[in-house]
Amino acid sequence: MIRIAIIEDDPVMRGMLAGAIEECEDMLLTATATNVAEGSGMIEAGGYDVLLCDLGLPDGTGIGLIRQEALTGRDTDILVITIFANQNKVLDAICAGARGYLLKDEKIENCVAAIREIRRGGSPISPIIARQLLVQIRPEPQRPVQAAASPLSEREFEVLNLLSRGFSNAECAEILTVSANTIGTHIKNIYRKLEVNCRAEALFEASSQGLLRR
Repeated sequence: MIRIAIIEDDPVMRGMLAGAIEECEDMLLTATATNVAEGSGMIEAGGYDVLLCDLGLPDGTGIGLIRQEALTGRDTDILVITIFANQNKVLDAICAGARGYLLKDEKIENCVAAIREIRRGGSPISPIIARQLLVQIRPEPQRPVQAAASPLSEREFEVLNLLSRGFSNAECAEILTVSANTIGTHIKNIYRKLEVNCRAEALFEASSQGLLRR
């Protein structure tokens, strides 16, 4: 016999659950409560195997009651039956100790079946809630990392790579068939764009930004 307690402030929902439980030969309704104050006293008294708990109660939230039951150390299965499909509330309830989470738009026979399932060790969850949880834990697809655009012109890029290979300004000018003054201008522009003051700093920053050819 599965002993069941209900914390539900809506008289219609509470009556539907109570009626469905009373029709089952393998279930027994032992207690009901309509708010946090009554629910807290009911939890202290115990005497049930499954606790059906709403989250939105007139004097507070059912999360605290779920946590209170979990802290008793009893082998109670806590099943949330609520209108709240909010992801944060779902996670808060599960973290507090709930082992199942159903929405009130579930058919009453599904709620009864969920009581049996949770007592067998399952975790009944409304499909829309299960989908939310899957989205929550699914890793986001990794986007390809795009290389940062080089702040340097093509010619400045060529000069920088020649400098990284140890060529002097004059040698760079000869290789690129330009004047030494032109190379000096390119180097000044490189320093300004990389926000550095010398060749060593320029090469270090360029290496950090992946600007040097390998």
